[in-house]
Amino acid sequence: MQHEVSRLLSRREGHFALESGHHGSLWLDLELLFLHPERVRPLAVALSEKLARHRVGAVCGPLVEGAFVGWMVASELGVPFSYAEQALKSGAQSLFPVGYRIPDALRSQVRGERVAVVDDVINAGSAVRGTLEDLEACGAVPVAVGTLAILGDAAHELVATHAVSFETLASFPNEIWNPASCPLCAEGVPLAR
Repeated sequence: MQHEVSRLLSRREGHFALESGHHGSLWLDLELLFLHPERVRPLAVALSEKLARHRVGAVCGPLVEGAFVGWMVASELGVPFSYAEQALKSGAQSLFPVGYRIPDALRSQVRGERVAVVDDVINAGSAVRGTLEDLEACGAVPVAVGTLAILGDAAHELVATHAVSFETLASFPNEIWNPASCPLCAEGVPLAR
């Protein structure tokens, strides 16, 4: 699976500010992932097979690309699908300033359900973190996180913090930094747009 996932991910090198507030030298153009959904479907099938063992009653994916993977996985599992929208946190700090919220109409639908959060790729994990937090606020029971790939180690820390199982198809090395300790900032490398 590692090779199949790798060939679908469009990468750029540089100096990037991530949604989490971290800085990194790798950017994935995940918008391109679903340009040809038929290429992603076999991966969604493989991920759904891994998640099936967790007796998932629903799937929730953070918008945008994570929700597309989540929808495919929910379809394969034959369970309801919901999504979480990006929302600014009040009193946001420099790291993880963005939250995620399940829409009002879907909140009662996930209450009491064993939910898998499905994302495309986890780097710092801000989308999954926000989705897990809001699912818990809705009264859902997050039991697993599933993703096509992880970059670095943050995903393992995230699932341990939330005490959920973790399934992924691929893992790639990557390093992210707090802006205050970013070596690219220290070298004067400008942030890419």
